[in-house]
Amino acid sequence: MFENMTFENILNDMLERIPNDIDKRPGSVIYDALAPAAYKLAEAYFLLRNYVDLFFADTAVGEYLSRRTAELGVMRHQATKAIRKIVTTGPVDIGTRWGLEDTTYVINEKISDTEYKAECEQPGTIGNVYSGPLYNIDNISGITAELTDVLIPGEDEESDESLRQRYFSTLVSQAFGGNIADYKEKVSALPGVGGVKVEPVWNGGGTVKLIIIDSEYNKPSDMLINEIQTAVDPVQNQGKGYGIAPIGHVVTVVGVEEVTIDIESEITLQTGYTWDDVKPAVEAAINGYFAELRSQWADSETLVVRISQIEVRVLAINGIVDIQNTKLNGQQQNIELGPYEIPVLGEVVPA
Repeated sequence: MFENMTFENILNDMLERIPNDIDKRPGSVIYDALAPAAYKLAEAYFLLRNYVDLFFADTAVGEYLSRRTAELGVMRHQATKAIRKIVTTGPVDIGTRWGLEDTTYVINEKISDTEYKAECEQPGTIGNVYSGPLYNIDNISGITAELTDVLIPGEDEESDESLRQRYFSTLVSQAFGGNIADYKEKVSALPGVGGVKVEPVWNGGGTVKLIIIDSEYNKPSDMLINEIQTAVDPVQNQGKGYGIAPIGHVVTVVGVEEVTIDIESEITLQTGYTWDDVKPAVEAAINGYFAELRSQWADSETLVVRISQIEVRVLAINGIVDIQNTKLNGQQQNIELGPYEIPVLGEVVPA
């Protein structure tokens, strides 16, 4: 639309409108008077071209994309704070703050005399990363603390591409009154949920089972499952419409099941390398592959752990010359998991 409105084209068009008996050469009074105006017009057309892109969902970014999708009720997921377990060597008060470097945690609920739920004070996935000793910010003497389980993962603010995809998916599949699309849309938006599968009438008419994976694409904690159950259909009032589920729907929320995959391979190493040298990199590569699979769980019928994918990743590691005869759980074949199962790495053993 505005592609041809460049500085050169605008300036030439201006000069063509000046009679030929007037000096229009570069450096003339007319040329020098028109050139700055042509430059500013070209700049305005450039900005206008970008502004037009901000009006449409396929090219909008940031705030403009959020405003566009909000017109259809698709809101950007905001960053959430991680809920972690802190284990102490003695009782501490609710509200006590602990931390390490860039992350701090405030204890907000007692689990036992020395176990507490704590909320990360920094929103986002940063609260999920560290596990280990913490220092006390409130100067409590004689008590130490350790950060352990991720009870509800923190999430970063939703990216533009994720929001854009959800927006277009909503246009294709309309969510309505407790249909499958409605459950997927609303449950996936809850803090800590990375994906959900819906099994309607799983235990007779009016029953719905929701199988969830957490936002780190791992098996969800019991705490997260209970939080989602309460938000969707509280146990004490099941089927009465006190949650997201419509009246008459009895909803059961469960987590994905983990399947441990033990791996055995004939691995040939370069001279000078030992298995202990490459083992951490091998495990990291396979864990990375499994994490990719888990991230696809919600949108896949089933996940397939493929020997070829494992061998490609392992073969790329420095110090490894060859890999062959790979077995998964004792069998030299791919493993197709169930619809509600995800892979986790067990032992990696060189044959």
